[in-house]
Amino acid sequence: MYYLIGLLLLLVFCNILFFHCRKGKIRKKICNMNTSEKCKKLSELVRPFGYCYDVKQDIFSTTLDAWQRNFGYTESYNRYAPHFNMVFDYEPIYFDYQDKTWLIELWKGQYGINTGGEVGIYYSNSFVPPGLRNHTLFHCVKDKDMLPMTLHLFQKDCSIAMVRRPHWWLTIFSVGKYTEPKDLSMNVSITFPNQEMMNAFVQSLIQKGYRKCNICICGLTVIFVYDSCSTCIDPPLRRLLCRFAQWKNRIFCKLFLWVTKPFCSSLDRVLYLYYFLPFAFRRMFTIKHYKKCRKHH
Repeated sequence: MYYLIGLLLLLVFCNILFFHCRKGKIRKKICNMNTSEKCKKLSELVRPFGYCYDVKQDIFSTTLDAWQRNFGYTESYNRYAPHFNMVFDYEPIYFDYQDKTWLIELWKGQYGINTGGEVGIYYSNSFVPPGLRNHTLFHCVKDKDMLPMTLHLFQKDCSIAMVRRPHWWLTIFSVGKYTEPKDLSMNVSITFPNQEMMNAFVQSLIQKGYRKCNICICGLTVIFVYDSCSTCIDPPLRRLLCRFAQWKNRIFCKLFLWVTKPFCSSLDRVLYLYYFLPFAFRRMFTIKHYKKCRKHH
């Protein structure tokens, strides 16, 4: 009996010693890499998941050729999101233009261990009546239909990051940061190709409850702030599910920061996670069940 207890304690001690030595080697390996080498390595790792890293702002964003572009958008993605620890406010803005129903959707909230914001542009193959829009699969716009956009994400009054480029899905994700969706706001600007399309979008914004005085129009560019959610009236069961998901997100954020505490920047933290716990790294950048859900729809 005492022999088995001693053997068990010895195995535990050996495991602790092994992981301690391994962590030391990984820290040394990362510290010996310069910023350029780290960025190159991280870019190689996250690009298959549809992301890129911005070293200046220490954030992740989506690439133009992200795999998510193949799946388009349907309202059920929002409905099932809390099941996969994604808790966000969302604002779909539909408008008709050139024989199609367009959708520009805004999101802000917590995506697992990431605080983030998104602006996506989609359209259908034809006009979609309002009553059918929540059941319609919208396609991601083609390259020729992408719009120049700016997304500036704030946590209360503190700026997180700003990205600006023509895109079909412009995003900001800050790793290891926990935030309630209501504490986030987004300054959004979108430049349209002509007056007709811009007017259709602005009219839809006004129908959503945005005041004209809070919508700034500069030429063909529309600038507005998304801070409150007009569509976020959830039933009690969904609210409970969101609270449970946020409870898990808070724990996972603290766990991520604790495991990677030798480092401060997301660049070093994520690389450290990749070398130390590869399965956790893969889990952070892909949600298999959510991907299957998208494929099913």
